[in-house]
Amino acid sequence: MKIKIPALAIAIISLSLLSSCSPKIVGTWNVDKYETSVGGKSDLSLSNIGTITFRRNGNGEKSLNYKVLGVQRDDNIPFKWNWDNETFITIDSEGSEFSKTWIIIENKKKVQRWKSTDGSNLVQELTLVK
Repeated sequence: MKIKIPALAIAIISLSLLSSCSPKIVGTWNVDKYETSVGGKSDLSLSNIGTITFRRNGNGEKSLNYKVLGVQRDDNIPFKWNWDNETFITIDSEGSEFSKTWIIIENKKKVQRWKSTDGSNLVQELTLVK
């Protein structure tokens, strides 16, 4: 005896599998804002510092260029990333200031907002836009 599965059920299952394997983060994003604060005071706020590209296979590339207190910083180091249930994203990129686990504050198709802390008073916020 053959069991027939309706085409609609197959489509729904396929879409749910694809969406769970492909977080909204996949693609190239502009780093719209990178902000660092200590104790609630904004110490550093940079805009439009470059792009970050996330590939489906868990690898990515950064092309970030910014100046802090007169010192030029270029971050073009490849990275690995891991998306954890739309709650956290981990960037693993040795020697990069962006290499850490970030808390996902806003997760939309065109905007991502993340925060991270060093365990003391330093808080970093990153806003990515497509």
